[in-house]
Amino acid sequence: MYPPSSAYDRATTVFSPDGRLFQVEYAKKAVEKGTTAVGLVFNGGGLLATDKLIRSKLVNVKSIEKIFVIDEHIGAVASGLVADARKLIDHARIEAQRERVIYGEPIPVEALTRDICDLKQSYTQYGGVRPFGVSLLILGVDSTGTRMFETDPSGAFSEVYASAIGQGKREAEEIFEEKYKREISFEEAVKLAVKALNEVNKNPKPNLETLEVYYITEKDRKFQELPKDKLIKIIGEAKGRRRSK
Repeated sequence: MYPPSSAYDRATTVFSPDGRLFQVEYAKKAVEKGTTAVGLVFNGGGLLATDKLIRSKLVNVKSIEKIFVIDEHIGAVASGLVADARKLIDHARIEAQRERVIYGEPIPVEALTRDICDLKQSYTQYGGVRPFGVSLLILGVDSTGTRMFETDPSGAFSEVYASAIGQGKREAEEIFEEKYKREISFEEAVKLAVKALNEVNKNPKPNLETLEVYYITEKDRKFQELPKDKLIKIIGEAKGRRRSK
């Protein structure tokens, strides 16, 4: 007779008899409770989007960071423990700059993703540490084109064209399964990302104060925030406001 599961969840390095690492599974649960974030690859680039879901007027919205610029050609959005995300992003930024100093060129998106996931995986192998309770969608443009990868707390990663992380992952991905196409345009991708966030967060309309969209194109290769005025124009919020006056 095997001991109860609680005997196996006190250390990261101990497998249960059925091959489970409970601390890694608990870290994945932390991600499932995180704010929903989405990413889409469109024709000629990609975007990341999230709604910070800040309900209190006492919080400065700008102080909450969910989407991070790693290098000018690469960025990431996090869901789960944001403090853990900052640690990973700081590590990624150092690796990106090291690549430029040593090789004189921007780091490939897959290479950076692999490096981040190697660090994540190492925190599942040694005693005295815990897994990172955060998932990342990493998006960038390199010599191979637009690439987007999804990572999880175990250190596993996969390349995706449209994906979501956080508590609304399943619902958002159901929308993408139905609506997403590889040749989707930038404007259509923005609308689809906002639609998915609105539906999983049960928002009747976008909250422009807390909604963040970052994008990159293969032409400019600069990961940057979509200005609010352009976001309003794309999603038709300006028209809706005029009607309500």
